[in-house]
Amino acid sequence: MSDYTNISAEQRERVGKGSARAVRRAGRVPAVIYGGKKEPIGITLESREITKIVHQPGIFGRLIDIKVSGSKHTVLTRDIQFHPVTDNVLHMDFLRVSGTAKVSVAIAVEFVNEDDCPGIKVGGVLNVVRYEVELLCPATTIPEKITVDLQGLKIGDSVHISTIELPDGVTPTITDRDFTIATIASPGGGVKNEDDESDGEDEGEEALAGENVAPNE
Repeated sequence: MSDYTNISAEQRERVGKGSARAVRRAGRVPAVIYGGKKEPIGITLESREITKIVHQPGIFGRLIDIKVSGSKHTVLTRDIQFHPVTDNVLHMDFLRVSGTAKVSVAIAVEFVNEDDCPGIKVGGVLNVVRYEVELLCPATTIPEKITVDLQGLKIGDSVHISTIELPDGVTPTITDRDFTIATIASPGGGVKNEDDESDGEDEGEEALAGENVAPNE
């Protein structure tokens, strides 16, 4: 299940392109906390600290406690903007969550027991359709990953979401079909499924308002 990460932030009173640039020059990252039927607030984060957190696995499924001006906000990361050349973090959006809330989160898929997969043993290929699955989860019990067991699968077999045991209270956001996660394809291909073909630095800085749409910087 999701672990909590604790970080401190400073509240930012001024917004706008000039303010965002000044924040970055000072070695900090501008960000916004929104949602939870509360007003959005602008904050700044220490650049080195947040960069380390951002590059850890599962950043979008990890609960973060942000302390701002004596208050604590439990949030999920909803958006990260990176510099196109340096890959530095330019801006982040955080969504407030509560223990009773449900959130849609992209959860990584892990494949295990390839050595015990008959289809792969005879030359078949694991054809991954979805490396992540969008799941609706209680905010406080977000799974770190879902596991697909390849043991016993033969060439031509498919793994569908219905075959995966999900934690209590966790459901797929796609409910109108039993979508495919992976197949065991023949060496020359030929196994296809319905999911194979389906599915600016200062931008938005002045739009720090509204609860349902997060601004970008």
